[in-house]
Amino acid sequence: MSGGKATKVEESFQRVLGFKKMVDRWQNSHTHCVWQTTLGQRRNLCAALRTQDARGQELALADKQLLMARRAALHQLLEQEHRQYQQELNLTGRAFYVERL
Repeated sequence: MSGGKATKVEESFQRVLGFKKMVDRWQNSHTHCVWQTTLGQRRNLCAALRTQDARGQELALADKQLLMARRAALHQLLEQEHRQYQQELNLTGRAFYVERL
């Protein structure tokens, strides 16, 4: 009987050892998943910050281009109005005063 009892104790010990290994594997897997999740969140945060920075730079460049385009359009409009006034003055025999250096 003592041989049968030892076998049952040994089987029970093996079963407990198997459960412990299973729990250890689960804990390792859980720890790895948590680590991967936080790593992914940090990567996503860094990517979002880079994207936000790039978007800010693009908006600044777009604003600068828009300003340049508006200035060019205004300059063109002013030149056109100047020519028109010059023609109207020429028709009445007048002219703009231009100082020559």
